[in-house]
Amino acid sequence: MQIVQKIYCPNCGSNAERYYISDSQLTRTQCPSCDYLMISCTRTGKVIEAYAPGIIAHR
Repeated sequence: MQIVQKIYCPNCGSNAERYYISDSQLTRTQCPSCDYLMISCTRTGKVIEAYAPGIIAHR
């Protein structure tokens, strides 16, 4: 089962979508405006894959 929620993108603030995929216990957040993507485990909260153009990773 999959639930879709309309949200604001955490990267650019545009309209984005968050998918709750219960079969695989994943949450996928994606924004078509800035190409933001984050896939995380619903159970543990750990990030599995992320891509956020424009966000600088500090070392």
